[in-house]
Amino acid sequence: MKKYFVLTILFVLPLVAYLFFASGINNFAKLPILEKDVLNVDTFSEKTFDNKISILNNIQKKKGDILNLNQKIYKRFYQFNDFQFIALGPIEIKKQIEDLVGQLSTGTNTEMTKWFFLFQHSEDTKNIFKSLRTDLELDEFGGSPYVFIIDKNGFLRGRNDSDGIKFGYDIRSVAELNNYMVDDIKIMLAEYRLALKKNSISNN
Repeated sequence: MKKYFVLTILFVLPLVAYLFFASGINNFAKLPILEKDVLNVDTFSEKTFDNKISILNNIQKKKGDILNLNQKIYKRFYQFNDFQFIALGPIEIKKQIEDLVGQLSTGTNTEMTKWFFLFQHSEDTKNIFKSLRTDLELDEFGGSPYVFIIDKNGFLRGRNDSDGIKFGYDIRSVAELNNYMVDDIKIMLAEYRLALKKNSISNN
């Protein structure tokens, strides 16, 4: 009897585990697409949303808010090759932001190689923000405390559940970055890893 029990454990449990994970793959929850017609930054710069997971922000001149994003999100994910952080801002604040970037890089001991600050005429940066079609607004200086996740196809990703639609993440709130944005970026990474795995299996 004991022998059959051991055999059952050895052969049945792996099968159950396989069915469990196979079911999980087929029913994997993706981060919802909220907007497909997002204006690409390549309309006015050498950067692009294509083939990158982009964290997009209309930057403000507030060191504390950017520090939150840098500490909680950038430092955690910047080593992934597919990531980039794009901050849009009007030319008028370029000098202040460059000083801020210098403070961030020296104060946090973090390479800023995945941060890209694009300074353009205010209408260009506003047009990118408008194309997200959110329920949020820019401040009087063209900045926003919200950041957005843009996928490799240039689509806006976010949440759409019983609590409503979450277009962006408030970088003033450490709790929101920890409790929502970190999880959503992990979902995005898992989604692309799963796609690569499926492509690898289908090509073999």
